[in-house]
Amino acid sequence: MLMGSYQHNIDPKGRVIMPAKFREELGDVFYATRGTDESITILSAESWEELSKKICDLPSAQARNLRRFVFSSAAELIPDKQGRVLIPQLLRDYAHLDKDIMIIGTGSRVEIWDFDRWNKYNDEMSESQVLEVMNMYDI
Repeated sequence: MLMGSYQHNIDPKGRVIMPAKFREELGDVFYATRGTDESITILSAESWEELSKKICDLPSAQARNLRRFVFSSAAELIPDKQGRVLIPQLLRDYAHLDKDIMIIGTGSRVEIWDFDRWNKYNDEMSESQVLEVMNMYDI
């Protein structure tokens, strides 16, 4: 289970240290793509394959925008000996990553956010919105 929040920095070359707990869960090779809310989504190789198959199995006319969104920005990430991964410029631009970032676990995925955008998102999220979803799914 991918969970927790880690504040890190992105270096001038676009490298990020992926927390060790996340690297253990994600494996030796994992994948990054544009996520929702202008964040980056990180998936294990197994989860990436599952997602790719689901998207590719959708009818072409209905899924072409989704395919373009996910696959055009996707990148394979391989941590170096220090646990750093290079986030491609396209993804850094999309998520507004400059220096301070948050790396969060969301159960089956990891998300990378600009630190200030993450804090703003959390400030705008209300307890009533969370409770509404919990009630809808009887959690």
